Amino acid sequence: MAKKLLIVESPAKAKTIEKYLGSDFAVKSSYGHIRDLEKGNDLGVDVENDYKPNYVIPPDKFKTVKELKDAASRVEEVWLATDEDREGEAISWHLCEVLGLDPRNAKRIVFHEITKPAIQNAVKNPRNLDLNLVNAQQARRVLDRLVGWELSGLLWKKVKSQLSAGRVQSVAVKLVVERERDIQRFDITPYFRVTADFLAPNAQGKLVGFRAESPERYDNATGAEAFLQKCINAAYTVQQVDVRPTRRRPAPPFTTSTLQQEASRKLGYSVNRTMSIAQGLYEQGFITYMRTDSTNLSEMALQAISDEMGKQYGARYQQTRRYKTKNESAQEAHEAIRPTYIENPTGGTNRDEQRLYELIWKRTMASQMSDAELEKTTVDIAISTQSAAKLVAEGEVLKFDGFLKVYIESTDDDDEETQGILPPLRVGQKLDFDNLTATERFTRPPARFTEASLVKKLEELGIGRPSTYAPTITKIMETNRGYVVKDNRPGEKRMFQILVLKNNTISKTTGSEVTGATKNVLCPTDMGMIVSDFLDAYFKKIMDYGFTAKIEQQFDDIAEGKMDWAKTIDAFYRPFHQDVEKTLSEAGRASGERILGIDPETGRTILVRMSSLGKPVVQIGTGEELDKKEKPRYANLKPGTTLETVTLEEALGCFGLPRTLGEYAEQEVSVNTGRYGPYVKFADLFVSIPKSEDPFDITLERAVELIKSKQDADRPMGHYHDQPISKGKGRFGPFLKWTDLYVNVPTRINFDTITEKQAIELIEAKIEKESNRYIQHWPEEKISIENGRWGPFIRFGKKPINLPKVDGARMTTDQVRTLSLEDVKALIEKEMPGVFAPKKGKTQGAKSKGQKAK
Repeated sequence: MAKKLLIVESPAKAKTIEKYLGSDFAVKSSYGHIRDLEKGNDLGVDVENDYKPNYVIPPDKFKTVKELKDAASRVEEVWLATDEDREGEAISWHLCEVLGLDPRNAKRIVFHEITKPAIQNAVKNPRNLDLNLVNAQQARRVLDRLVGWELSGLLWKKVKSQLSAGRVQSVAVKLVVERERDIQRFDITPYFRVTADFLAPNAQGKLVGFRAESPERYDNATGAEAFLQKCINAAYTVQQVDVRPTRRRPAPPFTTSTLQQEASRKLGYSVNRTMSIAQGLYEQGFITYMRTDSTNLSEMALQAISDEMGKQYGARYQQTRRYKTKNESAQEAHEAIRPTYIENPTGGTNRDEQRLYELIWKRTMASQMSDAELEKTTVDIAISTQSAAKLVAEGEVLKFDGFLKVYIESTDDDDEETQGILPPLRVGQKLDFDNLTATERFTRPPARFTEASLVKKLEELGIGRPSTYAPTITKIMETNRGYVVKDNRPGEKRMFQILVLKNNTISKTTGSEVTGATKNVLCPTDMGMIVSDFLDAYFKKIMDYGFTAKIEQQFDDIAEGKMDWAKTIDAFYRPFHQDVEKTLSEAGRASGERILGIDPETGRTILVRMSSLGKPVVQIGTGEELDKKEKPRYANLKPGTTLETVTLEEALGCFGLPRTLGEYAEQEVSVNTGRYGPYVKFADLFVSIPKSEDPFDITLERAVELIKSKQDADRPMGHYHDQPISKGKGRFGPFLKWTDLYVNVPTRINFDTITEKQAIELIEAKIEKESNRYIQHWPEEKISIENGRWGPFIRFGKKPINLPKVDGARMTTDQVRTLSLEDVKALIEKEMPGVFAPKKGKTQGAKSKGQKAK
């Protein structure tokens, strides 16, 4: 029987480690964190008591904790082997707290690779918990909860309900928003680039072509044509030949951020997907720890790579390199990401893992290889008719491939031109001229961020750490936030001019190209821009890149024992909380309202803004322009337009709905838009139009396809108590409908092949759950007291409202049963002042006559 219990985070990791330890150890998994700050209706932090966190064990971890406690009771010692970063240290500390271990004496082992030597060495050298690392992680968690809790509550009141904000996520959104505005403001200007094609004999005496280019750019066609005119009847002579040897050095081995960037460029992986795959490779023992900002390699790894290099490529290709990490605060691990056994060029158990492993293997090998040696040739070509002008040809010859034999690093610039090989040229040599071409080109705005380039930018600014990049980007793209979307854009056709001098004659033609086409780029939504602007206006410090980086540095100082975590939080939180209170009392509702002009038909103001439902809309008529009971006219913005860029003409075009398409089965078919987006209407049937389709482009044939598909989906797939069961897909996924009951279908059940028996089981489970849902219910008032995950709460309409604590504890079910409707209304009124006051006529419209269209 085992005498010691070793606890790790994941079952995959436990399975791998168990193979390397003897019978003295039993290895169990905590399945990640076993405690977290209290959620739901509570802040989870005692602000007045040195920011003491209120940690709770979530219900889904009850079973895990019980199993760990049982296992701990049967052994003599409990050892902790969570990951070696701050989060892993915090998990070990929580395990000590829950299992009754003394954090000062608990045995903690760390390793950056899951191999037999590494595990056995770690067991021989256990250490104590580093409480400074725990405090640094605790400080991050507490600060992020305080900021997120207060900013999210503010956004609910000032922008739209269900929104949320975070300390690092909001800054990341701001980066995306600012880049989008840089693109919108960019003035695209044309210019002309001049190139010349020549012929010259190569080393074998065969005529080959090569290209030269004018170093001067021309602002317009007139200047370019004047240059070509001066080149008529010109002779071209080699004026100067400059040959220089150059070297290219390999990139360092991967850190977390560079792995995310390169996997995005080369493999098309999202940062979240990359980290998930890397986690699997690490836990199976294929690679070292994947959350690191160090480029260092251990001496043992360097020797192993050197040996492997000699076997595969020979001594000429081997060059030991010891990289120094540029980031002084590198603290997540002590080594770069590398294969645990470099002699294995392949690894992983599925295609995704194999591709990522190969990338890591090649990058690691290349980092310890010789420079690539090249010879760069630059040739100046004189023009006989223009002594002040010249053409320049450049070529590159690879003399020794070095690390390029294994790996070439990618960049975010997809327009880099590779230089070809020039034929041998000598000074004074006359060249055979073929043509001179002036092509109209256009200046380009900055590129939108991809996931990879955003990670790179965050790292450059010192915002976040290896463990936070992927969660940050995932958070800002969550559907319920709606701040940033990953978008593909087809681009637009653009014409350009071409002037060609050939046989002493200038010809003019036009060409076409597609401009603005993008793939998997990050674009801010209208809501993302409004929220970012609102936070930037009232919380400049929070949204300042330098300040956010400074907070990260303070976390590093806490990890090194240089700062007290509670005092650090207090210095930040007190002024921040005052700013929140001030904003609550002074700020108006943020809607991104923008006046476009006057509706030619009615003479009323036409404006765009964000509706209270979070949808960008066009509005005709403001409060002072409308009759007493008259309402403004509304229309949804067309896909591809935004509040900041839509024109008056485009806005007027949004009122083209409803649109009658024709008839089907002797019934009218029309397209319109409503609260939940555009739809096709047929008789009493309403069919949502997919987000990727424009309601203004829907044809009758396409509408009929959608109608038939909806009719098929609505046909009963079974019956329960003689009432039909139908299937559907909504905003929150697939569901079943029975009478007035809607039941979500879990992912473990295949929605396409769900059986009547499975449907009935889900319905019965839902009925039972609903019977236990209400503690008290006043349906006519749309008020109820319900059982929740964290205890009873009030629901008013769709809004959940906290119940007050009694003697510092949550109200029990028995206590809330004694509340009258008047008591509950008073609690709602306290949370939502004036909600039960008599409603007055509402007016919508411009709040400032000085606002103008941007």
